Amino acid sequence: MKIAIIGATGFVGSNILNELSNRNHEITAIARNPKYENNAVVWKKADATDISGLTEALKGNDVVISAYNSGWTNPNLYDDFIAGSKAIQEAVKKSGVKRLIVIGGGGSLFVAPDLQAVDTPDFPKEYYAGASAARDYLNLIKEEKELDWAFFSPAFEMHAGITSGRTGQYRLGLENPVFDADNRSILSVEDLAVVIADETENQKHHHVRFTAAY
Repeated sequence: MKIAIIGATGFVGSNILNELSNRNHEITAIARNPKYENNAVVWKKADATDISGLTEALKGNDVVISAYNSGWTNPNLYDDFIAGSKAIQEAVKKSGVKRLIVIGGGGSLFVAPDLQAVDTPDFPKEYYAGASAARDYLNLIKEEKELDWAFFSPAFEMHAGITSGRTGQYRLGLENPVFDADNRSILSVEDLAVVIADETENQKHHHVRFTAAY
């Protein structure tokens, strides 16, 4: 498959890039500051908010994976994430690619029938702007009819400190977090990449949000 990855140098994007490269797909890696150490990958420089430049970079691919992140320390994180995500969505449509997989946040997962994690008292304040932006963008993309989109919400615990690495094992969910026997929603970034690569190849989720954890 021909796959474009937006945000390919980031924590999540770089792991997705590695997983899909190892599966011998044709990868176009898109970033504001491209890296060129992988000769099997075509790197393209583009900004998420540059619809015209991004459209050209995406043309000819079968699937676009957006691992866009406007930066956790960005004081304008919320507005920039919404603007960038909407621009990416528009560029994908203009490029002629029909399949879009968005990596969003876990804060919008429902921990009770009418309660999302981001709205709970214990939700970390330092992640609120990013989580609420991803939640609000999820509500926006739900109105998208032209693209065959899927929105992925990572496990609550998905960070660099998870040492399990790539196990290739995970369980899927939709609107609610997936918990293990210890009541933890946890997944390594390497296994997140496995989830996204599997979804890219098998296309099980259409016009829905999904999640995964051990």
